[in-house]
Amino acid sequence: MNAPSSAESQVRAVAKPAAKLAASAEKLETSSERIEDSADRRTELAADRTILAAERTYAAWVRTGLLALASGIGARKLLDGIVPDWLISANGSLLILFSAFCFVAAVWRNLNPGPPPPQPSVPQIKPWLLIAVNGFLALVSLAALVGLWAGPS
Repeated sequence: MNAPSSAESQVRAVAKPAAKLAASAEKLETSSERIEDSADRRTELAADRTILAAERTYAAWVRTGLLALASGIGARKLLDGIVPDWLISANGSLLILFSAFCFVAAVWRNLNPGPPPPQPSVPQIKPWLLIAVNGFLALVSLAALVGLWAGPS
């Protein structure tokens, strides 16, 4: 009778650590899944931040272009009688050409942000919309440049 009881006690002695090991493995698997989900979420959020940063950069280029356009157009009235006419025209032309550059750079920077980011969860501005709006703004800049040189002094 001693032999079976000693075998049972050995089985119990082995079963207890085995159960602990199984529970530990299950906790480790659950923890690994949470870490993997967390890493995926961080990657997704990083992609979203990249897209939003690109949109802020786009907005900064457009804002700078609009300011340069307004400054180029207003240069004639603001500087009339203060500096020679050729300097007013050169200054206005430079500002208006810079505004057209800013509108083109805004689209280029938004469409070519560098290495491709992970797939974001936020919607992006459609490229055709960027090209259409900034193309129009560049045409306005060129029209202002023509008006600056051909318009009344």
